[in-house]
Amino acid sequence: MRKLAFRYRRVKEIYNTYKNNVGGLLGPAKREAWLQLRAEIEALTDSWLTLALKALTLIHSRTNCVNILVTTTQLIPALAKVLLYGLGIVFPIENIYSATKIGKESCFERIVQRFGRKVVYVVIGDGVEEEQAAKKHAMPFWRVSSHSDLMALHHALELEYL
Repeated sequence: MRKLAFRYRRVKEIYNTYKNNVGGLLGPAKREAWLQLRAEIEALTDSWLTLALKALTLIHSRTNCVNILVTTTQLIPALAKVLLYGLGIVFPIENIYSATKIGKESCFERIVQRFGRKVVYVVIGDGVEEEQAAKKHAMPFWRVSSHSDLMALHHALELEYL
C-alpha cells in the first residue's frame, strides 16, 4: 500500500510540474514531433482541440466553477493524454476520475459526495453511459458529438447560459 501511495504522489508531482509545459517532459526532439502531430490533428479536426480548450478555459476561469474529467481510460494513461493534449491547465489532477473499474455512475456518485448536492452540475459528453448517469443524478447533459455541438457549447458558455 505504501508503494502505491508513493507512486501516486510521484505521478501527481510529475503531472503538476509539467501540466503547463509537457514539452519539458518530452525533450526537444520529441517535443517538436509532438507539436507537429498536434498541428496535424488540429488541421484534420477543424481545430476541435482548440475549441474544446477554449470552452474548458472559460469554465476554469470562473471562480465558482471547476472542470471534472470522468473517463473509462485507466488513470495513468488518462493523465498522460490530458498532458499531451495540453489540457492539464484546466483539469487539476484531483478532478480526474477513472471509471475503468467502477463505472461512470460510481464516479458521479463520488463527485456528488465530494462537492455536495447543492451544486449545479453540467455533464458534457458523447456517450450513452454518461448520459444515463447524468439522468440518474438529475444533472443536465450536453451532448458533444460533432464540431457544431462543441461550437454551440462554447457559445452558450460565452453568453453565460451555462
